[in-house]
Amino acid sequence: MKVLVTGATGFIGRRVVSRLREAGFDIRIASRLPQRLAGADDAVALPTADAPREAFLALMRDVTHVVHCAALNNDRSAGAADFQTVNATLTGRLAKAAATRIDGRFIYLSSIRAVAGAGFSGTIDEATPPAPQCAYGRSKREGEIKMLEAFAKAGHDGATALRLPPVYGEGMKGNLRGLMRLADTGLPLPKAALTAVRSLVSHDAVAGAVTHLLTRRLPPRPTYVLSDASPVAMSEIIRAFRLGYSRPIRLLPMPAWPLRLAATLVGRQASWQAFLATQICDPSLLISEGWVPETDTLGRLEELARQRSDSPYP
Repeated sequence: MKVLVTGATGFIGRRVVSRLREAGFDIRIASRLPQRLAGADDAVALPTADAPREAFLALMRDVTHVVHCAALNNDRSAGAADFQTVNATLTGRLAKAAATRIDGRFIYLSSIRAVAGAGFSGTIDEATPPAPQCAYGRSKREGEIKMLEAFAKAGHDGATALRLPPVYGEGMKGNLRGLMRLADTGLPLPKAALTAVRSLVSHDAVAGAVTHLLTRRLPPRPTYVLSDASPVAMSEIIRAFRLGYSRPIRLLPMPAWPLRLAATLVGRQASWQAFLATQICDPSLLISEGWVPETDTLGRLEELARQRSDSPYP
């Protein structure tokens, strides 16, 4: 069986491709950045959102499944129209082509931002009513809708969206990358400002979920929420990174109000509230179907920092 993996040269896509090859799948890789495809076997440029229908249908030749990792991510500077074009329109067009040409699964890597904003505190599962609060989240939710509509119209039940919390692993970006850099400074930090609890997921676990859903006999549910087995506190994340870097922990019993005041003075109250938000993802549904989550989140984060510390590259 052949799997089309879009965004195959990206952070998560590379791990998905590796895991699927280990499982014995043939792979066709597609990327929005053709320069990254040089020398790769069965590699194609991913059509733009306004490409002819035939370009999307051509991607599906001899393909059984599609794993759609390509996206414009939230850690990039982009406008609402850009997010909508890449994350919603492109996803919809790809899903329409797949719904009429493939017999297997269509797995779309979505985000918990399709359900809740950065300032939301609470537990997120498949029953959480979608209420995206940013352009990125709205575009991912729209991508989910377009995908599911395309497969429903074709009478095909093989489509699913995996809603991901922040993803960590070698090459990660975004807020986790920022926390890693902060940890590397060794600056003393007030523990009282790091009490928020967050669910994370490793890119290995995401790749494992994709492989599980492609090999499972029963059709997938429309959505799944992924995460590692246990959420972790922000202070624990910093501590794990500093252990990996061999830095002093320096989480001090200082009050958080000076940072809160600074955020208020520079007009970053919303960012401060988001920083304090506790967001816990419940992956029970996919676990009940046989998927095994990562159980040693802090150990994996520590090892990431250790590997970076040992790397000869900055």
